[in-house]
Amino acid sequence: MSDVVIIGGGIAGISVAARLAPHSNVTVLEAEAQLAYHASGRSAAAFIADYGNSVVRALNVASLEYLTSANGGVLSPRGMMMLGKARERKDFLTEVKDFGLSEISVGEAKEKVPLINQNMVKHAAYREDVSDIDTDLLFQNFLLGARSHGATVQTEAQVTNITFDNGQWKVVTADQIYSAKILINASGAWVDLIAQMAGLEPLGFTPYRRSIARITVPGDYDPSSWPLLDGVKEGWYAKPDAGQLIVSPADEDPLLPQDAWADDMILAEGLSRFEEMMSKPVERMTSNWAGLRTFAPDRTLVIGRSPENPQFFWIAGQGGYGFQTAAAASQLASDLILGHTTELNEDVCKALSPARFTAH
Repeated sequence: MSDVVIIGGGIAGISVAARLAPHSNVTVLEAEAQLAYHASGRSAAAFIADYGNSVVRALNVASLEYLTSANGGVLSPRGMMMLGKARERKDFLTEVKDFGLSEISVGEAKEKVPLINQNMVKHAAYREDVSDIDTDLLFQNFLLGARSHGATVQTEAQVTNITFDNGQWKVVTADQIYSAKILINASGAWVDLIAQMAGLEPLGFTPYRRSIARITVPGDYDPSSWPLLDGVKEGWYAKPDAGQLIVSPADEDPLLPQDAWADDMILAEGLSRFEEMMSKPVERMTSNWAGLRTFAPDRTLVIGRSPENPQFFWIAGQGGYGFQTAAAASQLASDLILGHTTELNEDVCKALSPARFTAH
């Protein structure tokens, strides 16, 4: 028997396991044959402090020290640049303010990214303190921490039944029955389905597909020092990756929980939007993929005990913020479960709590 069973072996589940393992007997159940297979394995891997709503931003800020210093840190400098067309001036200025960018000349933008098409790009803005996240290293650090303190991590352990009786959870997979006092729902796009299996009301999460293409760099430029590039109203974004560029149409199509695949037409539309801002055409796509970014109705993470059963704990709705909020989100989850004082303020904790969906 475990003190805690965590359903989901992505960044949410594994980071919470790492926090709890020094204090509790923890078991993690992952349905797939490998950990971090779905959303966690398909992240664009950037840290932008001013990304998300105010509650998400509080988690970003609270995660920064850990991401910078723990185990030597997982951040490396990248920068961010927004590009706009002449007719996009109003929206451009709004997003410059939202993302904490500083307007620069198109000439300065072209010095940073020589591929820019000055005939199309008429507005540019930049901030230096945006970083790449080494998501694999962050995940492996948490996994090592969990296992070094005795956590059990089971892959190919799809949950088929959950019951609660006499203060204990029984979680059934094809091979085994697990028992625990606390059940943590960190199952990504499947969180509502797991809640229903456990006899609780779903909270109304929606998984949205986000597609990404990896392309060779038009014009054979070296993109290693280029910033993350973003279009106005997130019509596209691009980022250097292993000598190539990853480009996303920033799509947000609602889907049922599944192993998501990129839609060719959506990718083509996004690449076209990227291409028109560049001086050379896209030559070749080398790979593509898609992940599901799962949001609660208010697009804020859900972290806390269920009002229906306090032995059921939600850590869900990470949307596109999973890696950059993981350090603070997992610490909060651990503090709440263990009864420790949290460093996050009361308003943020209330805004994250699942109780917000039942409060009158």
